[in-house]
Amino acid sequence: MTFASLGLSAELLRAIDDEGYTEPTPVQTQAIPLVMSGRDIMARAQTGTGKTAAFALPILERLKADANSSFSPARHPVRALIITPTRELAVQVEESIGAYGRHVPLRSTVVYGGVPMAPQEKTLGEGVEILVATPGRLLDHAGSRTVNLGQVSILVLDEADRMLDMGFIDDIRRILALLPPKRQNLLFSATLSPEIRRLAGSFLDEPAHVDVAPTVTSAESVEQVVYLVDTERRRELLAHLVLSRDLRQVLVFTRTKLMAGRLASWLDRNGVEAVAIHGDRSQPDRERALTAFRDGEVRVLVATDVAARGLDIEALPQVVNFELPVHAQDYVHRIGRTGRAGAPGKAFSLVTVDEEEGLRAINRLLRKDLRVRVIRGFEPTTTSGARSPEAPRGRLSSRTSSSLAGRRPRTGSRPPARPSSAAAR
Repeated sequence: MTFASLGLSAELLRAIDDEGYTEPTPVQTQAIPLVMSGRDIMARAQTGTGKTAAFALPILERLKADANSSFSPARHPVRALIITPTRELAVQVEESIGAYGRHVPLRSTVVYGGVPMAPQEKTLGEGVEILVATPGRLLDHAGSRTVNLGQVSILVLDEADRMLDMGFIDDIRRILALLPPKRQNLLFSATLSPEIRRLAGSFLDEPAHVDVAPTVTSAESVEQVVYLVDTERRRELLAHLVLSRDLRQVLVFTRTKLMAGRLASWLDRNGVEAVAIHGDRSQPDRERALTAFRDGEVRVLVATDVAARGLDIEALPQVVNFELPVHAQDYVHRIGRTGRAGAPGKAFSLVTVDEEEGLRAINRLLRKDLRVRVIRGFEPTTTSGARSPEAPRGRLSSRTSSSLAGRRPRTGSRPPARPSSAAAR
């Protein structure tokens, strides 16, 4: 299968070649013809599968017939609206549209919160055919009448599951009410939960189904290791792993924004260059943090699940679960940030006895038992309520009933001296 065989025009094929792509991914192979035919679609596709091009390319193809070089804003109404849950993903999507549409006279822009509205208002006033937006900022512009959505013919909800997780469902419904009833609708989601299906049923018209995201596909090319540790020594173990192995570009996941900020500050004070990215930081701060990480100025980027969605970081070699996610499926999303397209990747999880059940749930989802190790000097202590220790084992079974604290798995190298109590505060 080639991009040419999908019916794309010479202008788009030229841009695809400029980007260095030669063969479409499965989601592109399935979705592009459907979108070009005008069908509504509901697609299950995870980050890293090429889903952005799966809707960007056919949208550009469909709108190309109305492309023009006029300076009149009236000749450039918003025809395609792409909604994303995060600022980073919105920027990434708009950059992709710009790259694929470089040889087509269509205008695109992105609007998101955390920055002044005035520059966005100016760009919107000049006219754009393709608008990428986060829900809240789009409603701000709609309320200020700085954007007209009356001619939108294509709507995309990207990462719909994350939008629901972030509480955007009411905003999405308000946006849907602003759009013309006759339009093409495209929904992309990493998971298709009952909530997502109910949302899809409320606005998709006899959608075609695209499913190229088996539950654990992204885990197959990633080396996954669990390190057991006591809660109070988890930060030190993370620092030890980064420094002793000279790790670079380490994406670390925490459950909360508070923990992300505290962990990044602690690492930075203890010799590991680190920054945090989460929703409470201003957009300029987020962009500076991401740039510093991409450029290698800092080793570690600490993020929550929500903040990490949409981050496009090439050649990400390792991911660390500082805390296991609440939901096992989010573990797959996390480690899917590394080991993409068959490239090798590593995922380390720092697991405490309190997270035993969470680890079992992950093992059940993956249908295999993750390797479990202990780093010498960081052996977890057996609490008074723990079961008796067992013989050494290299894996933790989802079926066994022994506790994590009772394990004595393989050990690694001895760590450096612990940071002083003053530095650890």
